Amino acid sequence: MSNLELRVLQYFLAVAREQNISAAAESLHLSQPALSTQLKALESELGKKLLIRGTKGSRKVLLTEEGMLLRKRAEEILELVRMTENEISQSDEVIAGDVYIGAGESDMIRIFARVAKKLQKKYPDIHYHILSGNADFVKEHLDRGLIDFGVVYGPVNSEIYSSMKLPDQDTWGVLMRKDSPLAQKEVIVPRDLWNQPLILSAQKHDAGPIANWIKQDLSKLKVVASYNLVFNASLLVDEGLGYAICLDKLINVSGDSNLCFRPLEPMGNIY
Repeated sequence: MSNLELRVLQYFLAVAREQNISAAAESLHLSQPALSTQLKALESELGKKLLIRGTKGSRKVLLTEEGMLLRKRAEEILELVRMTENEISQSDEVIAGDVYIGAGESDMIRIFARVAKKLQKKYPDIHYHILSGNADFVKEHLDRGLIDFGVVYGPVNSEIYSSMKLPDQDTWGVLMRKDSPLAQKEVIVPRDLWNQPLILSAQKHDAGPIANWIKQDLSKLKVVASYNLVFNASLLVDEGLGYAICLDKLINVSGDSNLCFRPLEPMGNIY
């Protein structure tokens, strides 16, 4: 891999995107034979088959398992190169550049928005990029240098990351339809959910606090679905599939919304 040129990675990604060598060659302004030669040399250097050429009558090109891995890594490499070039090209006399923030679903992102708004007046050439995903997504991108900061809910490894607690705190609760029986309650206690269809976070680090609060082994509960982004969970709730345990202020429950949110009680047991 040390001898791979960025240009060849760009060629490979073009083929992966187009799923057709002829179309990729046209987009790259190369001849098809020249592109095919580069791809075969890449496979030879890596000692792995990256592409599955179509059978007779089909020009479609698919990626092997190794090809899919290379595609992911190549995209990350080229993105890092682009970010580095942008940083280096900035004048020393001007505070400018790109800030990449990975954010789990939390209302805490408003803190970043407020700071960015203040900085924008003084440093208009700073640009902010938000990459949204769950905590695992954020930590993975942080580890690979693809983001500068991450906003996550839950514990972090202090031996790996420098971190600080944000001044506000999210509220755990239950997202439900307004016509649900539990919507009549002001707060939700563990026993309320023991026999209800539940939609829980798929993140492993959420399982412990939720199990601790609900005072039940999660395997004994009626878990009908899991989610990693709460908007999708809200659609399941809206269709009547179950009750979603999630954080507050992520889904609009005002006005004509069919949904409502009720906090968990006692809140201390979820942290």
